[in-house]
Amino acid sequence: MLLSFRTANHRSLRQEQQLLLTSPYGEQDARDPEWQAVTVAAVFGPNASGKSNVLDAIRYMAYVVRWSFRENEPGAGLRRNPFALDINEPSVYVVDLSIDDVRYTYGFAVDDDAVVEEWLYSYPRKRERKIFERGPEGFTYGTTTPDSIKALEELVEPNVLLLSVGGRARQQMLQPVYSWFAAQRFRSPVNVGKGVLGSRLGDLYELQRSLGIAELQDRIASLMRAADTGIADFEITEETDEEFAVRVAQRQRLGADRTPPRDTKLLFRHKCGSGEFALTLRDESEGTRQMFYLAMSVLPVLQSGSVLLADELDASLHTYLSARLIHLFQDPATNPRGAQLIFASHDSALLGRVQGRNVLDRDQIWFTEKGEDGGTQLFPLTDFKPRKEDNRERRYLTGRYGAVPDLDDELFAAALATRVEFKHVSPAS
Repeated sequence: MLLSFRTANHRSLRQEQQLLLTSPYGEQDARDPEWQAVTVAAVFGPNASGKSNVLDAIRYMAYVVRWSFRENEPGAGLRRNPFALDINEPSVYVVDLSIDDVRYTYGFAVDDDAVVEEWLYSYPRKRERKIFERGPEGFTYGTTTPDSIKALEELVEPNVLLLSVGGRARQQMLQPVYSWFAAQRFRSPVNVGKGVLGSRLGDLYELQRSLGIAELQDRIASLMRAADTGIADFEITEETDEEFAVRVAQRQRLGADRTPPRDTKLLFRHKCGSGEFALTLRDESEGTRQMFYLAMSVLPVLQSGSVLLADELDASLHTYLSARLIHLFQDPATNPRGAQLIFASHDSALLGRVQGRNVLDRDQIWFTEKGEDGGTQLFPLTDFKPRKEDNRERRYLTGRYGAVPDLDDELFAAALATRVEFKHVSPAS
């Protein structure tokens, strides 16, 4: 589980900001007592306040861990996104994790040229054990670090993480932390729109292997039915031999010299009073497609106990449905492995009660707002010492917690009036 995440100098996150997922409250409410951190963290705030950048910083850290060894060419530096006024300062990323009851702290600092620092500690029996440290003078190691990890130093370029090399080399001492990053999933309306069917089918086939076809179809169909989409079931179909032969012949007439893969499509079956009909994913509504893509993200995370980062979770979804998805992560029955959902949202209704129950607990709510320097400030609801019975939605909308747009009604009206006036100006004038 993710216990905390810290970052500095990433996009609008100029000064160090921390997302702390360990609860400040003693009570566990309905949570599994074995959970060492909250399983849901929601970030609210006005447009351009940095909500998405909090998630993007976690995503970037995972990306560098997974791919720096494969994608960073020697001497080519690193791609990063520092604060516009601090481009010469390093960017810092740190996580505290609990994996199989062992706590780890891992972090690194990078600039445009190289990895400036990198470190990994574990805490078996709650005592600190250094696995490695990296700085300007090179690497140092703990007394229990095996020689096989030390030998990797020769493969580590200045712009590559040791964890990236060691994880791909399947070093046992590094594998738990590397695998945690590799299991992360990210969802946003942008990449959902680009959610190429092939990648979604890859997710389906992966889930089929772990769940079995019958259970997989039942789980997805249940989610779709619960969303009131009108879908009774779905299936994956491939084009027939005849259809494939026709398409290959057409490509050959156009000069293509490679045989294409078979086309695969999803069919969603709907029941109505007069019978049954099927639609492809392309023919379904935007809300239905969003729900299906969410299912493809949520089910693997719940299955593996990993982390789902969801930007604009509520995009094209009704508040009731968003609340149901959040509850999947809060209920030990549907989340036995302690998977975590970290999401950004504009839907203030999620701060309150939906269908008679609070959607989020006090320690699961965070806010973002911009400071005078343009940097994002990230802070929790718990800073305001809320009571359980508070109407959080109303207090948020009235500005009690900050993190709301500072609108100038006169400027807004003037801008609109200028557009209207301009629209009626004749070209001759």
